[in-house]
Amino acid sequence: MQRRVRPTPDFWRGKRVLLTGHTGFKGSWLALWLARMGAEVTGLALAPATEPNLFTLARVADDMHASHECDVRDAKAVAAHVQAGRPQIVLHLAAQALVRAGYADPLGTYATNVMGTAHVLDTLRGQADVRAVVVVTTDKVYRNREWAYPYREDDPLGGHDPYSASKAAAEIVTASYRDAFLAAQGVAVATARAGNVIGGGDWAADRLLPDAVRAWSAGQPLHIRHPEATRPWQHVIEPLAAYLCLAERLWANPTRAGAYNFGPLPHEAATVGDVIKMASSAYPKSATSYENHSKNPHEAGWLALETAHARQALGVAPRWGLDTAVARTMAWYRAQHGGADARALCLADLDAWEAAQ
Repeated sequence: MQRRVRPTPDFWRGKRVLLTGHTGFKGSWLALWLARMGAEVTGLALAPATEPNLFTLARVADDMHASHECDVRDAKAVAAHVQAGRPQIVLHLAAQALVRAGYADPLGTYATNVMGTAHVLDTLRGQADVRAVVVVTTDKVYRNREWAYPYREDDPLGGHDPYSASKAAAEIVTASYRDAFLAAQGVAVATARAGNVIGGGDWAADRLLPDAVRAWSAGQPLHIRHPEATRPWQHVIEPLAAYLCLAERLWANPTRAGAYNFGPLPHEAATVGDVIKMASSAYPKSATSYENHSKNPHEAGWLALETAHARQALGVAPRWGLDTAVARTMAWYRAQHGGADARALCLADLDAWEAAQ
């Protein structure tokens, strides 16, 4: 059986962690998990971007050491908070994270994802306490040639759309800061390239399951742009666990610095249509319609990641298959819509994931 490591609460207890993007979907889940393990979490982020949002509903700030509203494009503000927080570990998630939003605002996307990353890394120069940094990018950093093999960490970077290009550029910026400054300072820096993430508490626009929940809860059909688009889907807990395990390994062994893909096995990538078919069972009256995708901005048709490096170097592999990930996601939304507490639902999912073999 594949060895599957999990985050170590004893490691995180008392660690000073800087978490950027803590008000977002993934950031809120990660802040809850870190606090539950006893970490002292300082968060830097914009105000939550949606209403409702998981950060507010799950009372994420309650257990954090500090929660600061801060735009990573503001270099002086980032530096001030980092210097005050004296982090030992940095988890950089703050980003403009949507492909279609990148088309609408390319300059803002580049400013946040490229210069925002540079600002965070630059302020770590000379920081005596920091030892490990994980910069989260995306599976879309690769120059997508629509070929039938999964992308490996040493494949060429690129990006047709502004979001993908900005994240590829963030990879290059991160490697430069690691090689030019931070490695000599004793700071281990890695980038994390995760596949498409699902899970309860995401209300962003233009994301598959949040769009489905909104439509089906209102008795409306879900409009699908690219039903045959294939992606490496995974529950949000999976990449977050990988980021935490990666940070632990960087702390113990700085030679593990570099780039890592995180996601399901390559053959487990699934189409949008497959995911919707699984999700629709939670809404018996669900309906779906299909748009003419030629009228929409370009999006990659096929994308899968080779995750052997993460499995071999870190022992990281998903615990939940896609069917479980979709079922738990839809159950989360149904329960929350019925009045269940968002925080309790997240913690219950974490308990179930930790109990899985």
